[in-house]
Amino acid sequence: MIQRQLNSVIKEKWFSGKTILLLGARQVGKTTLLKALLENTPERIEWINGDNPQDRALLNQMNSDQAQRLFPKGTVVVIDEAQRLENSGLTLKIIHDACPDIQLIATGSSSFELSDKLKESMTGRKWTYKLYPVSVGELQEHIGYFQLEKNLETRLLYGSYPDVINRVGSEKEALLELTSDYLYKDVFALQTLRKPEKLEKLVQALAFQIGNQVSYLELAQITGLDKETVERYIWLLEEAFIVFRLPSFSRNLRNELKKSRKIYFYDLGIRNAVIQKFSPFGLRDDIGQLWENFLIVERYKHLEYSRTFVNRYFWRTKQQQEIDYLEEADGVLHAFEFKWSAKKIKRLPKTFTTTYPEAKVAHITRENYIDFVAPNHL
Repeated sequence: MIQRQLNSVIKEKWFSGKTILLLGARQVGKTTLLKALLENTPERIEWINGDNPQDRALLNQMNSDQAQRLFPKGTVVVIDEAQRLENSGLTLKIIHDACPDIQLIATGSSSFELSDKLKESMTGRKWTYKLYPVSVGELQEHIGYFQLEKNLETRLLYGSYPDVINRVGSEKEALLELTSDYLYKDVFALQTLRKPEKLEKLVQALAFQIGNQVSYLELAQITGLDKETVERYIWLLEEAFIVFRLPSFSRNLRNELKKSRKIYFYDLGIRNAVIQKFSPFGLRDDIGQLWENFLIVERYKHLEYSRTFVNRYFWRTKQQQEIDYLEEADGVLHAFEFKWSAKKIKRLPKTFTTTYPEAKVAHITRENYIDFVAPNHL
């Protein structure tokens, strides 16, 4: 079993007086992580499944007296798929307040169903963590650096969902099962979603545009949706951990683009599956796009798991000068350019270096990427 970095992070918060909320896409390994975490714990464990109608009915009628009877002092209470509860925020609040001497853990696969319900009821009562497909750092710990390097192109083609990694030789089959059975499950559950076939078409359009600036108007024309619906669907896809947005950076230069964005996939295997593009590297015309998406999402994982908080952007001018990725923290700006081959490295645009002379610059290539995505795993 692949050891997840969040295991030790969550363990540090054990019985700290707050509920632990673990978010992430379906099949990303939330349940497996918690079972590993609880394997040798001496405390009593109550595991409740929000997908189980009986468990759900019990929790939906929960009051403080029932919570105290069901969950005595020292119990670890896991509510898996908490977004399925009728009123998850209120239920978690009741258990948390009535049972201060337990460790309550809730998992959720759809951030949009949990975040609004928990904002008010659980303010100040929770630690929130996000689990992503297996990170480069986790995979390196599991198989070693040599095998990691050998399998890099495989990860760019098939992604890093645990089941995909474990089914060597059947990665494509595993991905097609994921996309058909789980990918849109939480999004389709929303009553406000009226045109699921349009959503699938939108995801396909986004898959072809990774690394490019996205126009909601253009996407509306491609999908036959209106601009506002496109924006809402993208938000839903982001909350369901399928894609994420990267905004543009602008501080004081007039010709910098403002309010533009790029959209990337949390997993490249999912991206390639929705457009059925699994051709080998030698036959692909999107290696640069794959590499950029891979580096940015792996950097996101590293920052999330190390609890490092930065602002993240890309930079582009109206003259199409561009820098792939920026991070800003405590007033310090870091600029990163991504190239698959070190031979293709170019200088950063003079407009940027002149406007932001204090920015720290780095070129990330196939040769040095591990320092960028997994600096603590060398």
